[in-house]
Amino acid sequence: MTAAESELRRPDGSALRVLVVDDEQMLTDLLSMALRMEGWEVRAAGSGLEALQSARDFDPDAMVLDVMMPDLDGMAVLQRLRQSGNDVPVLFLTAKDGVADRIAGLTAGGDDYVTKPFSLEEVVARLRGLMRRAGNAYASEADPVLRVGDLSLNEDSHEVQRAGTDIELTATEFELLRYLMRNQRRVVSKAQILDRVWSYDFGGRSSIVELYISYLRKKIDHGRSPLIHTVRGVGYMIKAAQ
Repeated sequence: MTAAESELRRPDGSALRVLVVDDEQMLTDLLSMALRMEGWEVRAAGSGLEALQSARDFDPDAMVLDVMMPDLDGMAVLQRLRQSGNDVPVLFLTAKDGVADRIAGLTAGGDDYVTKPFSLEEVVARLRGLMRRAGNAYASEADPVLRVGDLSLNEDSHEVQRAGTDIELTATEFELLRYLMRNQRRVVSKAQILDRVWSYDFGGRSSIVELYISYLRKKIDHGRSPLIHTVRGVGYMIKAAQ
């Protein structure tokens, strides 16, 4: 989520619903995790036929749909949805990046596509745009200031303070701190941090996370009660000092 963005909800205030369809369970698990962290309700399907049933039962506000699947491919799923009168916005996942494949997907009634490998952040951003354009998502007013104990971060002005003292951060340090604060009292793994802060595709060097955590600690925690905690073998968590 960018600094200017606020939480998206259904018109009735309930959580947005996203259906994720891919025959690779690891991929659907990763996508589902990222989308739930946006506060959305997520359901996953592992085949085209399961996707059609879930679309009827779940009534999603958007669908992430893999093109290549063993039973019904994504194009066939979309065709059946449109024939039944279902105009849910669809974001295609495809391993193909040729112009002809992109045109085929959009001509079939898809709304957007991302090419594998991709970052989870890109999928979230594309979905937010799709649901806004479709008119089934509305932004709620959100306080731009995140707070953990005596630490505050203003997402609009990019000002960071602890106990009233200004703290100067680089752009990457700011994004890392914002991610931790958005997930306060929740352990986030190095892999999650890499994807959300550096947009690496399900990998990357975990040592860069350790380095930037150490930078943040020197600026945020030095000489004060620590807010940033290491959970050995799992990841990192920020929480108010006891």
